[in-house]
Amino acid sequence: MNIHRLVLWGILISLSLLALKKCSAGEPTPSKKQDMQCLDYSSKSSWANIPETIDHPVDVFYVFPTIYSEKKPLNMDIMNRPDLQSKAKGLMIAQAGVYSSSANLFAPFYRQASFVALNSDEDMYSNKYFRIGADDVSDAFEYYLTHLNQGRPFILASHSQGSLITIDLMRNKMGKPELQRKMVAAYLIGYSVIPADFENYPWMKAATGAKDTGVIISYNTQTPGATGSPVLKPGAFCINPLNWKTDGTPAGREMNLGAVFFDDFTGTLKKEVSHYTGACINTETGALETTPPDYKQLDLGHFPEGVLHKFDYAFWYRNLEKNVAERVESYLLKNKNK
Repeated sequence: MNIHRLVLWGILISLSLLALKKCSAGEPTPSKKQDMQCLDYSSKSSWANIPETIDHPVDVFYVFPTIYSEKKPLNMDIMNRPDLQSKAKGLMIAQAGVYSSSANLFAPFYRQASFVALNSDEDMYSNKYFRIGADDVSDAFEYYLTHLNQGRPFILASHSQGSLITIDLMRNKMGKPELQRKMVAAYLIGYSVIPADFENYPWMKAATGAKDTGVIISYNTQTPGATGSPVLKPGAFCINPLNWKTDGTPAGREMNLGAVFFDDFTGTLKKEVSHYTGACINTETGALETTPPDYKQLDLGHFPEGVLHKFDYAFWYRNLEKNVAERVESYLLKNKNK
């Protein structure tokens, strides 16, 4: 009887340690009470958005960018911070609006790493703070596929840390042919997809034009000559969201259907400007280069001079919106009789 009790206690202790590891805030904490709340994706409260009705034949699974920069804890305690939840929901309009006119929007909350925990000089995919948020999103994606997707094709979409996470998701989750067939496209904006991604993960394929499907769309916006971007890596893939070319062919401002500026954290529209600015790919650095007419008035946030990371969606908003609709239509036509 004593042996059975010892075995039972051993099992319970092991399960408790596993749960503590899963729910950890990323740093040792003095008491269990201070651990961050685990996210239960069967609960609607763990999602920034789940559509009330399914209005489109295609879904979008969207991962929002970094909205947290506090030093303690180094992972965002999203479930106990209504202010941060509100910021994430503001981005449903400011960024995910380019997708939601063509697709049903699913967007999980996650315990993202603080901006101060992100170090561009290290392998971020192994960063322990990054991994907490990435594992949350992986769990959310599994729940989405099993319980919410209902067999519909889907778009993957993201920005900044969200794109870092979605690249990780594509590496680890999209190797299954049935998922590859269902993916309309992946808009991994504001972080670098590099040659090793395409070489090591053959299901990760670069877009070559405006209407190909099953492909990755990615770019990082900055002014000509800008340096020091923490999101632009050597060999970064770039496609121009104005002319959908991957070479250095310039796209003039007349091709810009409309820049749309929001308050990112409230979703409040500030202004829309047709033909705002043009763009050209720097084929040596992989940057999407532009010279905005009001550059000196732009708030760049935490980023170095000339790094226009905050505006990766805003500058090209209407072109992105149109392209999402085109890729969805192209996908549905290709798969009409399948």
